[in-house]
Order: sequence, then C-alpha cells, then structure tokens
Amino acid sequence: MTGYAVTNPANGEVIKTYETATDAQIEAAAAKTFEAYEQWSRSTTPAERAAIIGRVAEIFNERKEELAAIITREMGKPVEQAIGEVEFSAAIFEYYAENGPKLLEDEPIEAATGGYAVIRKDPLGPLLGIMPWNYPYYQVARFAGPNLVVGNPIVLKHAEQCPESALAIEKIFHEAGIPENAYINVFASHDQISTLIADPRVRGISLTGSERAGAIVAEQAGRALKKCVLELGGSDPFLVLDTSDVDAAAEMAVAGRMENSGQACNASKRCIVLDKYYDEFVEKFTAKMMAQNEAKDPSQAGGDFGPLSSLKAAEGLEKQVESAVADGAKITKQGERDGAHFPTAVLTDITPDMAAYREELFGPVGTVYRAKDVEDAIRIANDSPYGLGSIMVCEDENLALEVAAKLDTGMVYINEVGGESAELPFGGVKNSGYGRELGPVGIQDFVNKKLIRFKDKAAN
Repeated sequence: MTGYAVTNPANGEVIKTYETATDAQIEAAAAKTFEAYEQWSRSTTPAERAAIIGRVAEIFNERKEELAAIITREMGKPVEQAIGEVEFSAAIFEYYAENGPKLLEDEPIEAATGGYAVIRKDPLGPLLGIMPWNYPYYQVARFAGPNLVVGNPIVLKHAEQCPESALAIEKIFHEAGIPENAYINVFASHDQISTLIADPRVRGISLTGSERAGAIVAEQAGRALKKCVLELGGSDPFLVLDTSDVDAAAEMAVAGRMENSGQACNASKRCIVLDKYYDEFVEKFTAKMMAQNEAKDPSQAGGDFGPLSSLKAAEGLEKQVESAVADGAKITKQGERDGAHFPTAVLTDITPDMAAYREELFGPVGTVYRAKDVEDAIRIANDSPYGLGSIMVCEDENLALEVAAKLDTGMVYINEVGGESAELPFGGVKNSGYGRELGPVGIQDFVNKKLIRFKDKAAN
C-alpha cells in the first residue's frame, strides 16, 4: 500500500511513489525519539544545539536551487517563489541559532518572602509534527528549528504529496549534526498518526493544516492530555479604509491574494472596501487579477502563477466557485480550469446566506465586499469563523491602531503585504487555531517552564 507520491501538478505525471510506514517503523520512531530525549537532549546545551541549527541554515542556502526544484515538482510552486521559501526557511534557522539560547535562559522571579526563585526552560520531550503541502520547507522550519534548539526530539509526518522534500529536510538535519534518533521522518497513515498522538512517549503535537484536521488532532490530543499547537485555515480580510491611491491598494491586494498561486493560509482572501473606494477598487483589482490569468510552467523562471497543488485541489475550488455563482454571486474570470491550472477570478455580491461567505477559498480567487463605513468594515472582517491574519490599507495611523485593536485576528499588518519575518510571531484565533510560532514566543510553546525555588539562597 502506498499513499505518498510525487505527482507533478503541472502535467499530472506521477514521478515516484513511496511506501507508507509499517506499524513497526512507527513504534521504532517513538522509541528512538524518546531515547534521544533521555540522552542527547539532556546531555547537550541550547548553545550546542543552536550551532547545529546554524549549520542547517547554511546548507539550506547552499542548496537552495536543488531544494526549490523539489517542491516545484511536488506542489507546483513557481521556482523563484520556491527559492524564496528556501531562503526564508534558512532565515528562520539562523534566527533561532542566534537567539535561541538567550530566549531559553532562566527567568529569575523576585520572591515575595525572600530567597530565590527562577523559571527554568527545559525540553518537554518528543514532539509530533504534522505538516501541510503548501510551504513544505517553511512550515517544517518554523516548527523544527526552535524545538530542536530547545532539545525536543521530533517525529515529522509531512503531507502525502511532499515525500521528496520531507526526506531532503531529514537528510540535511542529520548531515548538520542532529542525531538520527532526534529527528525522524515517517510516512505515516492517519491511523498511525492517531497511534503516535496516544503514545505516552510523545509529549506534544504541532499541526498546520485544515480546520477539519485540526479538530481531529485537538480531540485526540485532549484525550491524551497533551498540548498541541494548531495553525489552521484562514479567510484573511484586506481592508481598504483610508487611501489616496486606490491603484496601489489594488496592487497590494493582488499581491496578498496571489502568493503561492493563492494557496496561503494567511492570503488576503476577502477585500473589504469602504463605499467611497469600492467601484474604483473593484475595477482596478479585477483588471490586475485578470492580467495574472495565464498560469505558467512553474519550473521556468519568470512565472509567478502556477497550477494549484493537485487536480483534487483545483476541482474542489471549482465546486466552491460554481456554488457561489449559483447562489447569486457575480464572477469575472477568463477561461476555464485546465487540469490543476485554475484561472484567476473575482467574486462580488457575496451575501451572508451563501456558503462562500464563510468558506476559505484556497486558490487564485479574490472576493470583494462593500462596507458602508469603518465600523461596517470591522463587522464584516470579524464575521468569519476564522481569525488568522489581516492587512489594512490606512494612511491615518491613529485610525489604523484603533481598528487593529478591534479585529479578531492573530496578526494585523498595516500598509504592508508579505511582512512575515522570522522574529515576528505567527498564529491565529477562533477556528484558525491556537498557539504561536516564530519570534521569541515561538520557542516557548513546548518547553517545561520549571519553577526552581530556594528558601534562603540570594539572587546572584
């Protein structure tokens, strides 16, 4: 039985298949990572582990073209964006190599009754990472990088369509100096994932994926009394509230929507535009979206819009768009779906009674909503089951801060698209999940914050 395969979405060619792990291999992964926790993680320092992660960053940069070509084959990412993803992943490893040991230093607490108290940040134990296909390196980097510095060994289950990149990551970690038992890739089935979640040797779970997958993992982790970090879906608002340049706002909206051919959890999926800008924005946004309509061979330089990750993904998006139009939404598009290649499209006149109003559209489809005023824009933005990120075009800084405080999202970017960085926390609220990755808080979720208290010892 095989469930893992590299299938080029540009042409549907199955390049290579991989066998799903045996139950014995899953048991061995749990046993070996627990052994690594008991030995390697307790016998090395954060500084020593950080130096290894620094070497991982170097290898990523040295092999960025090779690594980029892999994910272009696996999930259709345009090659120049793929190189950018490898470089960003290297930057994440660099950040934790440089800052991880300091972020893990003991935190003294002034004890009210005298003496000395400190919070020590120890490894929690082996972790299970369940990763998605849309950013095969970046998602692993932001989970594995900080946790390996902490000293948490990792069992990594990647998406079924990303086996080649999963193996490449594992090879680089081991080549850089991470012991083989401290990072183990497994081509696990869904049942085997459940087995690992329930295994007492696994101490925590991190999932980036769909809302449905997050609910299943959270339920299983809850039964096992284990902490998990969930980064799930998003239907991020792009608010146009105060601008002297509608054309520039439309350009930003297209950039926010079309990253990774529209397949980003935190893409700008809902443009919410004040009435006074609405007509001009729709005209300019639609024209710019249509100008990107021609999907290119993702392996060729110069293309910034490729196929969706798979034929299944394209077919699913097509059904969502057809449903919205059947419900009364208006659409502008050019051409029809061709295999996994999906044409850019813009939907307007979506109402709250339509499924599209609350769904995540994962692909090159933009939606635009008209808002009467700023309060109406905030209402529409928050009227979503998701709460990952948001982008705001607003030249009035005071207004921008006021609105940012009222948005039910984990992140707010003002007058900026693509502002993510290794030192900035990433994560959401509501059905977009919980917990944070990246930045100084991204290394804190899976640590044992252990209190050590001396009754009489004086602080040094």
